[in-house]
Amino acid sequence: MREIVLDTETTGLDPKTGDRVIEIGCVELMNHMPTGETYQQYINPERDMPAESFRIHGLSEAFLSDYPLFPEIVDGFLDFIGDDKLVIHNAAFDIKFLNAELERLGFAGLPMTRSIDTVQIARTRYPGASASLDDLCRRFGVDNTSRTLHGALLDSSLLAEVYIDLIGAREPGFDLAAQVSAPVERNKRGERVVRPARPHAANKAELDAHEALVTRLDDPVWQKV
Repeated sequence: MREIVLDTETTGLDPKTGDRVIEIGCVELMNHMPTGETYQQYINPERDMPAESFRIHGLSEAFLSDYPLFPEIVDGFLDFIGDDKLVIHNAAFDIKFLNAELERLGFAGLPMTRSIDTVQIARTRYPGASASLDDLCRRFGVDNTSRTLHGALLDSSLLAEVYIDLIGAREPGFDLAAQVSAPVERNKRGERVVRPARPHAANKAELDAHEALVTRLDDPVWQKV
């Protein structure tokens, strides 16, 4: 069973008002296990970047201007996701944006029935508790300290770990990021209580993209310390 954990970054909240997809990140799972195959693409939105959105993901109009337009990447994206289920945190948001881009080019939209919404799973499993990705990482002991800014591939990688825990499919001792066995204590309800922090090693492409992004940021906060 193949599943694709997917996330997007956008210029805003509503494609109907001109907001566009600017990054897509995907992580492939096979039988709830990561295969190591990923997809990541920055996209030139052909428009300005609102300040409030820039504060979330740090992707500027100038940075994105060097990347291809959505029509240039659509075939590669659709080839990667195939016809498989899409695991998405707040699926309605990402599907809405992707469908706006696809339908603009004459492609059929992605049906919501293809999506597995981890927000809904979390709210069902933990009624009344926060279902944000950061809070779910804390609940399951997933190390999200590298998430200083939102990023589609990083968030997809974190969500893949959260999803495996949400559905109870993690193999004992399996570490998604480093594949290192670690003891895990559980309470009677099966919730994770203690889990050692786990490293998330970035590959060269991710490091290069991060370095290119940082050079384009104006007076980043972490350099003021």
